[in-house]
Amino acid sequence: MSSDAKPANGSLLQHQAAWLDQYRLQPRITECGRLVSVGDGIAWISGLPTAAIDDLLNFADGSQALVFDLNQKLIGAILLHASDRLTAGTEVSLANRKLSLPVGPALVGRVIDPLGLPLDGEEVPEAERWQPLEQPSAAITARDFVHQPLYTGNRIIDTLIPIGRGQRQLLIGDEGLGRSSLALDTLINQKDQNVLCIYVMIGQRRSNVIDNIELLRRYGALDYTTVIVAEGSALPGLQHLAPFAGCALAEYWMQQGRHTLVVYDDLSTHAKTYRELSLLLRRPPGREADQGGGSMTALPIVETNQGEIEAYIPTNLISITDGQVYLDAALFSGGFRPAIDIGKSVSRIGGNAQHPAVKHEAGRMKLDYLQFLELEVFTRFGSRLEASMETAIRRGRVLREILKQQRLSPEPIRFQLAWMIAFNEGMLDEIAPDRISPLLLQLSQHLQSADALDLDSSREQWQRQITDWIHQAGTGDL
Repeated sequence: MSSDAKPANGSLLQHQAAWLDQYRLQPRITECGRLVSVGDGIAWISGLPTAAIDDLLNFADGSQALVFDLNQKLIGAILLHASDRLTAGTEVSLANRKLSLPVGPALVGRVIDPLGLPLDGEEVPEAERWQPLEQPSAAITARDFVHQPLYTGNRIIDTLIPIGRGQRQLLIGDEGLGRSSLALDTLINQKDQNVLCIYVMIGQRRSNVIDNIELLRRYGALDYTTVIVAEGSALPGLQHLAPFAGCALAEYWMQQGRHTLVVYDDLSTHAKTYRELSLLLRRPPGREADQGGGSMTALPIVETNQGEIEAYIPTNLISITDGQVYLDAALFSGGFRPAIDIGKSVSRIGGNAQHPAVKHEAGRMKLDYLQFLELEVFTRFGSRLEASMETAIRRGRVLREILKQQRLSPEPIRFQLAWMIAFNEGMLDEIAPDRISPLLLQLSQHLQSADALDLDSSREQWQRQITDWIHQAGTGDL
């Protein structure tokens, strides 16, 4: 050993000697509980007098649970992990820490459960730190106004129901109308947008989970997305924690100055899980209803039953979000897809984040379209209409065809601005409705190959380029 190492070794010995001098042999009191019964994802425990709500519990067999209810004699806990050896009489102790999620750059592109354990067959992701699943919200003074747009790639949403970064926009409608498809389109559209995404799947079938993950991988969206899964066969406790885990991960990245997007698919299943756990624990099933340079945008999904938007869960979510995109079964059956009911959909703050050029072109478009829908009803009676009404109906039918969009085909905002200018200038008025779709496809391809105009280019430049292109395209051949 060199002479340089001796002082360090001596210092260590002195430290150990000092520690031994201070050590006192005395009894240490620790709490130990017993598992009374277990079933349906619920554990009843006796003992542990200092346990509090949301405390983490460790079982002697390696199982884990979270304190969910307290009464005079027993503790009710939801199981997060249960081994085959978990039986009545198993010892239980407090973990002396709050439930947290490992977070860090290593989670990008991974598929994990709500506790951070990998589900993709790869190694446990390296944690930069542990983020609590439950923590106070940022103070109002620490938040900024919503002022930047978040583009979904959907023609209706990006123009008539805009979403801003930091907004909470509800996707609501009956099952099978395309709510998840809209969310997946939005995730795919975040490529090269400097947005980190979290896709939370709650209580879904394994086949559906696999299909969605493969779809994200196929379109390159998994490169910037973390998927948190609590499938239908998972413990109810994990399904309950899934949205909290997604929120915790998004908050971590937001605090690092990153823009984030969280999709909760879906909160109806989460609400049913919470009700199930509450009833099993014999407690009431109801509940009271931008920071760090980054933002956290949320797209919660909720299911309605036969379009009943006034039901308990939908109305509660509508009251705490910044708007909703409502999908209608009648529109879906009539071939208008995505089946977004423009009249019942609203974005309360997204207009503040819309680019001035897009906002100018959108103008009265939503109101004019709703008026067209009312006017169209009169045409069913065969009554004669004034020339102005006939013009409004013709233009409304053209707009309806424009707003139709195929699944998994998000479009850039430059294309949205181009078709709005073409429509507002009457360039599409003489086009037959069944020719609109191929014309828009050619316009999209033209914008990809043409000299790139951006949103800040003048309207005259846009108008001139679109006019020249339509002339060259020979619209009569479409």
